[in-house]
Amino acid sequence: MSTTLTMPKLGLTMTEGTVSKWMKKEGDPVKSGEVLYVVSTDKITYEVQAERDGVLLKVYVDEDGSVPVGADVAVIGDEGESVSDATPASSEPVASKTETETVAAVPSQIAKPLAKGKLRATPKARKTAEEKGIDLSTVVGTGPDGRIKNKDVLEAVKKGPKASPVAARMAADMGMDLSTINADGRIMKADVMAATGAVVRQEAADSVVPMSTMRKIIAQRMLESTLTVPTVTYDMEIDCSAMMELRGKVKAAAAESGAKVSYNDIIMMACSRVLQEQPMCNCSTDMEDMTYIMHSSVNIGLAVAVDGGLLVPNVKDVQDKGLLDIAKGTDDLVARARDNRLMPADMEGGTFTVTNLGMFGVDSFTPIVNPPESCILAVNSMKEKPVVVDGKIEIRTMTTLCLTADHRSVDGADAAKFLARLKELLESPWLLLL
Repeated sequence: MSTTLTMPKLGLTMTEGTVSKWMKKEGDPVKSGEVLYVVSTDKITYEVQAERDGVLLKVYVDEDGSVPVGADVAVIGDEGESVSDATPASSEPVASKTETETVAAVPSQIAKPLAKGKLRATPKARKTAEEKGIDLSTVVGTGPDGRIKNKDVLEAVKKGPKASPVAARMAADMGMDLSTINADGRIMKADVMAATGAVVRQEAADSVVPMSTMRKIIAQRMLESTLTVPTVTYDMEIDCSAMMELRGKVKAAAAESGAKVSYNDIIMMACSRVLQEQPMCNCSTDMEDMTYIMHSSVNIGLAVAVDGGLLVPNVKDVQDKGLLDIAKGTDDLVARARDNRLMPADMEGGTFTVTNLGMFGVDSFTPIVNPPESCILAVNSMKEKPVVVDGKIEIRTMTTLCLTADHRSVDGADAAKFLARLKELLESPWLLLL
């Protein structure tokens, strides 16, 4: 008997998900526990695994297609079983809310911008139209509310000549009938321009790469932060000698407990202490109600680079955890982030973020605050430098910490106090025991 897979609900606020990638195709054998497809939401990417052995009999949602939670996504069954080719009404893909149509640049006197948001089409129909060179504005949709379905595009292919998407758009903008254009095979941009008498300049074509769901979210949030949060970045150099000594001493004990203590873990522990002492650095600003939300917990996010983007899961209640517990928490989050196994709860509730580019040799950078948090701390490369210690020049391992703060909640003096106290704790980590 076949099993129908539906779009999972990965969080309380999740209403729909996007199938960003299929790991199997129709007809492929699957085993229980194998990854079938990757779901993208506005917070995470998540790998959905097969719940049984069998064959992937039917795929209802194409890559980049979005469907509501609970909608049918695919069917797994036994070899030889048949499944109706009709797509269930509940799984009709819907266009992403942030989806835009992109047209390659052509001379302004010929090409005009493509109107956005007027055409309703399924993701599969859009993909087929692009591949077949069909202008969607010339296709009559037979789906609900006039939505263009894949079969509508295929019908249009039968009726007219093939053209590249740019050529089809140019011809439509100029009111030209593609059937009147002489071309050897598929009609290209050069053929349309030649038909107008324009001089074609031979040049390498630029490629247009659509943003992944993750990149769209990152772009939107970074733009929101830059436009709405007034920030100032403060830099302070610290001596890493004591921190390096501490890490060396706890390394063996940490290994026995299954943890690997990093400099990030030590910095997070010190930050949790300072954030309790400087609560404005751990708050959120609500401009609608003109209030500050003073968080009772210190939930520190750690920026993790993954394929195609960046995720910031956070360790909850760091103020109540010892160094080994913090290390275990970060190890778990980093591993699950890179395996696409994070849950929405791992990404929610952050009050402060640490981002480290030191492993790439970066000496200083200005991080962007992750709203609704008030601060983000950048950690840079650790390098040996000659410094003056008690009137003598010594070689010490130094690094620069960069704190970007929301000036609506954190004044310059408060940010300076935060860094000064953090410097004190990291240069004398035994103070964390008091």
